[in-house]
Amino acid sequence: MYEQSHKSYRPLTVLTFRWNYAIHGLQPAGYHLVNLLLHALVSLLYYRVCAMFLPEFASFVAAILFAVHPIHTEAVTGVVGRAEMLSSVFFLGALLCYARAASRRRCTDWRYVAACTACVGVAMLCKEQGITVTAVCVVYELFVAQKRRSTTGQNWLEIWGKGGWGCACGEAARRITTVCFATLALLAARLHVMGAQLPVFTRFDNPAGAALPPARHLTFAYLPALNAWLLTLPEALCCDWTMGTVTLLKSWRDPRNIATLVLGTSLVAGGIHALRTRSSALSMGLALLVLPFLPASNLFFPVGFVVAERVLYMPSMGWCLIIAHGWRLLAKKRAMLAASTLIFLLLAFSAKTYVRNWDWKTEYTIFASGLKVNRNNAKLYNNVGHALEAEGRYGEALGFFKTAVNVQPDDVGAHINVGRTYNHLGRYQEAEDAYVQAKSLLPKAKPGESYQARIAPNHLNVFLNLANLISKNATRLEEADMLYRQAISMRADYTQAYINRGDILIKLNRTKEAQEVYERALLYDSGNPDIYYNLGVVLLEQGKASQALAYLDKALELEPEHEQALLNSAILLQELGAADLRHLARSRLLKLLDKDSTNERVHFNLGMVCMDEGDAECAERWFRAAVHLKPDFRSALFNLALLLADRRRPLEAAPFLKQLVRHHPDHVKALVLLGDIYINSVKDLDAAESCYRRILELEPDNVQALHNLCVVAVERGKLAIAEECLTRAASLAPHEHYIQRHLAVVRARLAAVAPTNPTNPPTNPPTEVKARWNYIPQQPPDPHETDPS
Repeated sequence: MYEQSHKSYRPLTVLTFRWNYAIHGLQPAGYHLVNLLLHALVSLLYYRVCAMFLPEFASFVAAILFAVHPIHTEAVTGVVGRAEMLSSVFFLGALLCYARAASRRRCTDWRYVAACTACVGVAMLCKEQGITVTAVCVVYELFVAQKRRSTTGQNWLEIWGKGGWGCACGEAARRITTVCFATLALLAARLHVMGAQLPVFTRFDNPAGAALPPARHLTFAYLPALNAWLLTLPEALCCDWTMGTVTLLKSWRDPRNIATLVLGTSLVAGGIHALRTRSSALSMGLALLVLPFLPASNLFFPVGFVVAERVLYMPSMGWCLIIAHGWRLLAKKRAMLAASTLIFLLLAFSAKTYVRNWDWKTEYTIFASGLKVNRNNAKLYNNVGHALEAEGRYGEALGFFKTAVNVQPDDVGAHINVGRTYNHLGRYQEAEDAYVQAKSLLPKAKPGESYQARIAPNHLNVFLNLANLISKNATRLEEADMLYRQAISMRADYTQAYINRGDILIKLNRTKEAQEVYERALLYDSGNPDIYYNLGVVLLEQGKASQALAYLDKALELEPEHEQALLNSAILLQELGAADLRHLARSRLLKLLDKDSTNERVHFNLGMVCMDEGDAECAERWFRAAVHLKPDFRSALFNLALLLADRRRPLEAAPFLKQLVRHHPDHVKALVLLGDIYINSVKDLDAAESCYRRILELEPDNVQALHNLCVVAVERGKLAIAEECLTRAASLAPHEHYIQRHLAVVRARLAAVAPTNPTNPPTNPPTEVKARWNYIPQQPPDPHETDPS
């Protein structure tokens, strides 16, 4: 979903994360260590920059203030803030290179100009804000480099007006022109990457961006003053300033407009004072304060946040430089006051930074700390709820989600969170009500306006959540299908809606439609392995094994670790029966076993592969492992018992059959086999009779169970009962010769004993009458069970 992107293109920052991951995976210590080292490097480079404008000790003051400033906690402690520091390294590098290039009086060292341009490009590839260093270099050229060349006391405008291309001013013009044109080329490339299209933000991300004038302009004008206040007094810090954190300024009478006016007046006065006094420190301090902040100021284009402390990392360089400059002037007049002020400021900043780092320890602590600063941001309540939800504390999470709804009643995401938590708690009706409420808040269709432009993509999840909930009721599958179709109508490339709809159509036995839905999803996301996997499942439902295998293999080509594709393709390869395919099936199952040795289905299917290869010992080992992992595993229990019985180990098979019948009392095959063992091996006729009678309760016309019950009667010497029983069995299965044969034996025995002692039949039944356990009427016996995929 392309418009979900904030259009950030930071490949070098991402590369450093990849290096971290390659070395130590997701262990956080390495990521934080790199951030700390980068912050230390930025502080050292910043000291070197300050030394160009201030004496050594004043430069140290600026650098140490920068190093401990609490506003940097988000950038340094939050791993994602690495973009700020990486960009700052090359930002400062570009400024130092430009200063070196401009340091010669008559000619330019173009190697440093090239290095400056390269640093600008690299800074931009770390974070977009880095490109503003070009404007800082221009200020440096006009207000610092040219001032140093002036020996007559003229200002830079007079010097520039008298210069030509052959003099120092001409060199300055060429330097500026070169760097500016290179920057414009980089900016054009950047716009090409982001598609020459601004990112799309919701009114919750930046409420002022969706407000009408004058609220929009007054609020945007006030935000720089708020940022300046955070730099000056970083006491009330918050990780998220969106939604209702900053109330909109709706009229000129709002007293906060005074802060806007004060900041504007201060910057203008500072600029004029810098020009009059020709102060390099003040000029560069104002440039470093203002210029890097402009892309995040909302003044030129709306951004996806109201205030973000991390973006003040670069502007704080200007603030620290101005403070150090002022401190130096104070120290000349009142040294003790300057010293005590500096000590207090460093101690206060260090203490706040230390405490603020503990706020960033966990997701819960950082978002809970934000609620201490403001109680009007529904996003903070939602995020605290998410942190509790991740720990399984659904009851507590629900309270925060409900508060988010109360704070921001029109927040669709908050209602979705409430519904999801009710779902976790098993309160399904309340969950459905919450989803319906969220759905009612979505924008309604307008003629000539697409949904895609008006609905945040994550808000469409309400259709998926609601459909998933009601699809638990088999009678509401059509209703769920309608919701998925509605989501797709709002967003044609909503891949997850296609996938979920296909699942519903399979349950409705509309496999042809499901296939069409998945194929349409491939038009929008041809690299999604789940879609290929689902197509494989659909084709399996249609009995197209070869085509199904092709799609499962494609899913594995895209994602070699796709667990369901590995398992089901292995089962399919095994069922295809070819010896060469069994080897591939085994390798895929073993790969799954390496990922998760506790998956009983993998153990079971490895046992089935061994059965197909005729390796009974191997099969027994895998079946036992499957049963150990899941004591009620129906197929594994039966196949293990069957294997043991076939290997003439019926007494070992009996406990597994008992375990199977205990968990699955309706397992007819197990009852038949257990009854056979009771008759022929254990000689427990009562237990055998109980098994057969249980089968006949389940299936009154089960010929196999009826025949074996007849055999019990024979074993007990009740030949008359056996004859009646076998007569009924023969009527149910007249083509089964063994029943006719056994009936004949019983009748012959009755005829033999009738004249001599009709009341005392013989106790030794004919040996020809045996119980049969693997009889299935009118089809070849196939007692093995396979595990359904």
